[in-house]
Amino acid sequence: MDDIVLRGMAKWPNVPAVYGWLSLDRRGNWLLKGERVVNPGIAAFFGRNYGHDHQGRWFFQNGPQRVYVSLDYTPHIYRITATPDSTLTLTSHSGAAVTAIHAAYIDETGHLLLDTDLGVGLVHDADLEMLVPRFSRPGARQPGDAALAATLDALQAGEQVALELDVSGTARIAVRPIRAALVPERFGFIARPVQPAGQEECY
Repeated sequence: MDDIVLRGMAKWPNVPAVYGWLSLDRRGNWLLKGERVVNPGIAAFFGRNYGHDHQGRWFFQNGPQRVYVSLDYTPHIYRITATPDSTLTLTSHSGAAVTAIHAAYIDETGHLLLDTDLGVGLVHDADLEMLVPRFSRPGARQPGDAALAATLDALQAGEQVALELDVSGTARIAVRPIRAALVPERFGFIARPVQPAGQEECY
């Protein structure tokens, strides 16, 4: 977190938290009271001071005040960053770089989710086409377009089928089906934090 934020937390430790003001959409945009934050400096400030508490509620730490984030889907939205080698590299909407990819999932609407060292995140829809050459059958056999489409359809339908995602040129991870409604519980986060009963409300 930024030094100015840490100093504010130390100076005013008991500032009431804010709920319902800030949200994150499926394309990694911050929305303040429903309006997209377009200033890149402010968006970067949000990202640098983004974290979660022990309950799985994600927040932006605004100096001494915690602003809880309503998530349209996952806590992270991942973008693919170009590299000259064969390693799949990702960056969160927050600006943090992914250093390890643990698992991959396809939900019932065809969205791809990756579980990484930062946490679970949705792959930005604009980057999905870049991943097509990285899908393969066990044994490194790359399916044709029709076979890949059929396999992805089966995963969307919740079937356990053999498909892998190449993440480093030598390492592949299985792609599994998942239901969107089960993602928060499966990965231990609260998509829409609400004001606890009896807690002071801050506007």
